[in-house]
Amino acid sequence: MGDLICNNYPMLFVMSRFGIPPGFGNKTIEQVCRQNHVHTSTFLAVVNLLIAGEQTSFNNLSLSCLVNYLHNSHSHFLDIRLPTIRKKLLKTLKTPLDSVGKAVLRFYDQYVEQVQTHMAYEEETVFPYVQSLLQGKQSGQYCIEIFSRQHDNIEAKLSDLKNILIKYYPTGNPHELNNVLFDIFACAQDLASHNYVEDNLFVPLITQWEQKDPDKRCGERPPAKEIVSEKEIVSDTLRAADTGELSKREKEVLTEIAKGYTNKEIADRLFISVHTVMTHRKNIMHKLKIHSLSGLTIYALLNNLVDPNQII
Repeated sequence: MGDLICNNYPMLFVMSRFGIPPGFGNKTIEQVCRQNHVHTSTFLAVVNLLIAGEQTSFNNLSLSCLVNYLHNSHSHFLDIRLPTIRKKLLKTLKTPLDSVGKAVLRFYDQYVEQVQTHMAYEEETVFPYVQSLLQGKQSGQYCIEIFSRQHDNIEAKLSDLKNILIKYYPTGNPHELNNVLFDIFACAQDLASHNYVEDNLFVPLITQWEQKDPDKRCGERPPAKEIVSEKEIVSDTLRAADTGELSKREKEVLTEIAKGYTNKEIADRLFISVHTVMTHRKNIMHKLKIHSLSGLTIYALLNNLVDPNQII
């Protein structure tokens, strides 16, 4: 176990989320898992998936152990990781907070709310469904395919925050800014790993459980809470390299976007078509590599394209 952690330090998070504390001496992985009542094959399945991308046979895995791991992961992000980043971010921003600082903090808080909603759905809908499977009670109105179809990459929006802080946010204390940036990068990677485990281990394992019932039919049931789809915020078609400065017209469109106007309202105000507004909007996102409304608003504030009092 010691060699595993020393050679792959991110596995510290995996170890802690399985409830394994440090101080295990020279014990093997199997000995440490057994000592801490952790299912060894499930622990190794997560480790091998994250280190080498290797999927294992699902026959010898413990679904209850994996659910406990995912639940502990949620607690780590919501109770420790994300609040810690907010404290560091608040320390990095200029005090007293100006309009840009407030916008950055609001952007982060909105992101955390989306993560909370994402994980609350899993805690309140998916995990209870899994418990019913373990108890032999299958509901014909729900299946893991519903979860899989709407499962988003919750780390994606952090890319906007990283780009804003790295490219556009001036600070008198680069050391503190770099510190919080490192934490944001690490958190985004950790969230991506969390999603990877859910998509490539959790979902296939539940699918296998569902197949034990030949009469199982997957019906549509609305989620316990409305999920804010990250795909609505970040479009894969907009992931492009920086293509240069904004044109005069693009700056005009961005100003109206930051003020909170819809595409139709912007078209009317600038005497252009809605299609033209949408094209400009796509080009703006291409060039700035910022894909959310909050991120674009922060950029507009930083570059004096809009007055804080004009923001709706």
